[in-house]
Amino acid sequence: MTFEAVLFDCDGVLVDSESITCGALRDMLDENGWRLSLAECMAHFVGHAVRSRADLIEAHTGKPLTDAFMDEFYRRRNIRLENEIAAIDGIHDAVRHVHERCEGRIAVASGADRYKVEMMLQRVGLSQFFEGRIFSGHEMPRSKPFPDVYLAAAAHLQVDPAQCLVVEDTTVGIAAGVAAGSTVWAYAPPVAQSDVLLQAGAAHVFAHMDDLRI
Repeated sequence: MTFEAVLFDCDGVLVDSESITCGALRDMLDENGWRLSLAECMAHFVGHAVRSRADLIEAHTGKPLTDAFMDEFYRRRNIRLENEIAAIDGIHDAVRHVHERCEGRIAVASGADRYKVEMMLQRVGLSQFFEGRIFSGHEMPRSKPFPDVYLAAAAHLQVDPAQCLVVEDTTVGIAAGVAAGSTVWAYAPPVAQSDVLLQAGAAHVFAHMDDLRI
């Protein structure tokens, strides 16, 4: 199948950030009475905006999810990401290839806040490929699993969403890409559960960015 544009999720697709972000969140939840392992925290929160899981957090901590909590989480998260963020193995060559094949019609469509996305891409040397084409779910009426951020990215590129390839790594993101009417390929390193991603609607699952060839 030929695609006119490629829309990338960020966390877990372009950058290896999810364990870092969840590590900061786990520490804060522990301080507020909810003790989790990193794996448990990731199972609950990867692919979701933290605020979208307020009911879950409040049920386990017995405290309201406040703006002060979120501000401190963002502060700790950003410090850790600035010091520890790394690119997904093979992503530079993959993005360069896709950028060339699509004549620049590529974008980032993330559920994360803009500061985080732009900072991480800058840190790992990917910013130049996505200049002016970064879309944040925080700036949309609805974030993933709704399709808004993918629809906004496709509209900006002036490409029918049905002609876009979405690259995702979570069931929440896959749902957003499918709802946008796009074809979704799921990046799943060998430890991931590819069957779950296919059941969520991914058309194809691949284990290394060398396989992202269109």
